[in-house]
Amino acid sequence: MKVILDKDGFTLEDLVAVARDKATVDFSEAARRRILEARALVDSWVAQGRIIYGITTGFGALSDVLIPQADVKALQRNILMSHAAGVGPELSEEEVRALMALRLKDLARGHSGIRWETALRLRDFLNANIVPVIPEKGSVGASGDLAPLAHMALPLIGLGEVFYRGQRLDGGELLRRLGLEPLELEAGEGLALVNGTQLMTALGALAVHDAENLSKTADIAASVSLEVLMGSRMEFDPRIHRVRPHPGQAKAAHNMRRITHNSEIISSHKDCSRVQDAYTLRCSPQVHGASKDAIAYCREVMEREMNASTNNPLIFADGGEFLLGGNFHGQPVALALDFLAIALAELADISERRIERLVNPQLSGLPAFLVSQGGLHSGFMIAQYTAAALVSENKTLAHPASVDSIPTSANKEDHVSMGTFAARKCRDIVRNVETVLAVELLCGAQALDLFTNMKPGAGTLAAYRCIRRRVSHLEKDRVLAPDIRAMTELIRRGDLVRAVEAEVGPLHP
Repeated sequence: MKVILDKDGFTLEDLVAVARDKATVDFSEAARRRILEARALVDSWVAQGRIIYGITTGFGALSDVLIPQADVKALQRNILMSHAAGVGPELSEEEVRALMALRLKDLARGHSGIRWETALRLRDFLNANIVPVIPEKGSVGASGDLAPLAHMALPLIGLGEVFYRGQRLDGGELLRRLGLEPLELEAGEGLALVNGTQLMTALGALAVHDAENLSKTADIAASVSLEVLMGSRMEFDPRIHRVRPHPGQAKAAHNMRRITHNSEIISSHKDCSRVQDAYTLRCSPQVHGASKDAIAYCREVMEREMNASTNNPLIFADGGEFLLGGNFHGQPVALALDFLAIALAELADISERRIERLVNPQLSGLPAFLVSQGGLHSGFMIAQYTAAALVSENKTLAHPASVDSIPTSANKEDHVSMGTFAARKCRDIVRNVETVLAVELLCGAQALDLFTNMKPGAGTLAAYRCIRRRVSHLEKDRVLAPDIRAMTELIRRGDLVRAVEAEVGPLHP
């Protein structure tokens, strides 16, 4: 698969294809023309001796320092070296590929002033799966993701490190193996490579993609739990949701109504004495639905940012102008990802409470911790602890990063977004939610094994069969970590959702 980069039209699905499926990218002919026209304008300005931020001046608080024309190339090399000050764990391959794709997409819009050969070198690195080594910490989310993008760009000039064909190489060795000379960056190119919101957007976009899968998974998990806890389908009646018309709420109810359709388990107790279900079952469309609406909003923000120009200065070749502004400020992304973090944390929060109902015999009417010979065997007792620990961790991670700011660059950059921290926290919450839902689904499947004479709903049964193909019934205590890991992988890869959708049709994210 090849993704063509143009001015607009880059989707979340395109980014995931590049990041995870190793789709290649190329520039459209219109993008090539835009890049060449903007570069020609920059070259003419430099020849005229015009004063332009970051092209013929220093950066940040040093913007009033004029750089002699003889030192312009050194300035661009220096910005990459000095800004490559990242620390901490390294970004994963898919995260770096997403970052590179988004940087290229920004360049394709033609407002950066980069040279065509520099853009091609970065494109070729991505298509060859040359993955720069990038520490994940060091960005404050304004003036863009300076440190991570600097690390991304270093190999272009023969510095930094990369992963290539299973080896970790320094940038100089990589170029020697490829028979390439280090790029000698011209005026403005260093800034054009490092100034933008691409890391926070890359992490955020991948989180949104995973969140849509988790939103569907949560509806499946809640449906399984509702069945084995002898809940009612009344709470999914569309009339309830028409009189409170939040779109996500109606979508969640519609998903769960289809998943539990034709359930013999639910039909078997429709005349029982219980008046109504606990909130974690009865209000699941309302809770899941609010998260769906938040995820939909965040998709809009991410795709808008993915198709934006976030450099400074911005070159407008059609008018022969450059403009200085603040499109590198990550506030729109930071706020959206803080919102997404809260929305995802809630999916785990309500899931953990359903897990408690499943393992607690006083609430479920099922064997304690879903295992026979309780006491000798502890069953899913500690799996619930794990879910509780992750939910509690999420509460801390969901604290908004965007409410913080700290001045940088001698107070020239006196308000920052912390958007990249918001993105990293959101990514961690995604992983925690996957695990909590995995525990709920394992408990639900274990409980379903007790209903040997009645069939669950069509979607519930499809989920159960998918789980049991990977994880067997827990007859007696065994090490549970591999089971949780296997279930988490079924969720993360989308296998569980696909199995259910094959039976009941597409679910609403």
